[in-house]
Amino acid sequence: MSRSDRGGCRALRCRMTPFKLTQKVSETARRNGKLAAGTRVVPEETPIAFSYGGSTHAVMMATPGDFEDFAVGFSLTEGIIADPAEIESIEAVADEKGIDLQIVLKDEQNDALIARRRHMAGPVGCGLCGIESIEQAVRKTPSVTGSPLRLTEVQIVEAVALLNGQQPLHFETRAVHGAGFYVPGKGLIAVREDVGRHNALDKLVGAAAQAGHPGASGAVVVTSRVSVEMVQKTAIIGSPFIIAISAPTALAIRTADEAGMTLIALVRGADFEIFTHSDRIQSGAIADVA
Repeated sequence: MSRSDRGGCRALRCRMTPFKLTQKVSETARRNGKLAAGTRVVPEETPIAFSYGGSTHAVMMATPGDFEDFAVGFSLTEGIIADPAEIESIEAVADEKGIDLQIVLKDEQNDALIARRRHMAGPVGCGLCGIESIEQAVRKTPSVTGSPLRLTEVQIVEAVALLNGQQPLHFETRAVHGAGFYVPGKGLIAVREDVGRHNALDKLVGAAAQAGHPGASGAVVVTSRVSVEMVQKTAIIGSPFIIAISAPTALAIRTADEAGMTLIALVRGADFEIFTHSDRIQSGAIADVA
């Protein structure tokens, strides 16, 4: 898919002109001890609301593209749906302030979401979507111990090398995160980028799910640090691997361990660090995959 396609709406209904993903801005840069005028390409950042049945559930600051993937992926990782087929329709409506993704669920899922909202005693205050308490914020993460997936050391290095080469928006701006889904024997079957790391992962989840790739068949690969939410989202789709270029948090490590997930981070060239469940990794010589 070209980047221009990803700025539009594809299969979902739209009432908007596709947003630009980047803007060229003026700057003054210091180089070699001197100041000089110049320009730089920077990513756009836009408020994107997720509305179900006419009621706003959450608002994210995000890159204005991949709207259908974002709506589907967010709905999956938030536990609102279990399958993309449970969404009746998606409509992206924009005004001068942002974009509203108006999502219509099938009757059963819509009724379940209404019941979920009724149990919310007060406004959201912890910064997590649809969450009212600390207990919900540290929700139980699904187990992925049943996945038979194994990766070799070479495949781990390959997954990150491939992701590094498939981030056009990052190469243009140096200011966005990337997330990819790596399947052994197939490589990266999907890559998504966004100014927000959670958003990039949600968009990836939506893309992979709509393409019919089960989470248990591959590994999530990200350019960001690994927080607990990244582990939770990975577990929700059933993937037993999260591979990251940056470091994990302590809570992310504990959560991955409890879920039976293999957490690999700080991948640099042929080097990486394994924090949990190293038994899924098959040893082997590291080849040059760059």
